Amino acid sequence: MPESPRRRRLRASALLAVLVLPGLGAGCGGSPGPVTLTVLATSSLTEVFGEMGTAYHQQHPNTRLRFVFGGSPEIVGRLSDLDPGDVLVTADLASMQEAAGHLAGRPRFVTHDMLTIAVRPGNPRRIRGPQDLRRPGLRVVVGAGSVPIGRYTRQVLAKAGLTIRWSSEEISARAVLDRIRSGEADAGIVYITDLRSAGVAASSVPIPADLNVTAAFTAAPLRDSAHAEAAGAFVSWLLTPDAQKLFHKYGFVNPPSPR
Repeated sequence: MPESPRRRRLRASALLAVLVLPGLGAGCGGSPGPVTLTVLATSSLTEVFGEMGTAYHQQHPNTRLRFVFGGSPEIVGRLSDLDPGDVLVTADLASMQEAAGHLAGRPRFVTHDMLTIAVRPGNPRRIRGPQDLRRPGLRVVVGAGSVPIGRYTRQVLAKAGLTIRWSSEEISARAVLDRIRSGEADAGIVYITDLRSAGVAASSVPIPADLNVTAAFTAAPLRDSAHAEAAGAFVSWLLTPDAQKLFHKYGFVNPPSPR
């Protein structure tokens, strides 16, 4: 007898669960079934979240994390999709506020970062600080004014009393860094943790502490998540000592203790 369309759909769904979540169905008994959380996150968290995905699954065997990385406009823009995901993590509160109608709870500050000037390996243009970014002929790239790294960059320049002419504006800190690594730009302002991810492909020129700003990374579960409890649990876990140790390992600064 030919297989009915409904039976084919059920069989396909079961196969997909096995392919996406290998080994999670056995031995669960009466506990809730396996869950995959889709986490929309700023690209500056790529490395640390890669390790966190493994650590979280070890502590919560029924939950796997699927990360979708991108610039804030990209990940916030996905929230209008039919199935946007479960958790949003951005590099500033302003981006979270743009997504306010999609959030299931108040955003939590999960970690912090500082800014630095990225330059080509060995700093061939001999840039010593923010003031040198005004130098004629220097190709400077910054984040767009509508994205976190761009907003933070403009705060640094305002504190330094500088007006510079940049050659391009990018959608994320990683995009700024890519311009430096490819040789298309001489300098750009990025997060310190981004510089660490570049290894020998870029060098760093520190921004003086009195001119620097603190980047605050925030996380919140999404209102349309099909796994609200698991999404909230992951956001809470980001503030645990285990998660904070991993943030620190990758150069992030732990958030202050809640008052």
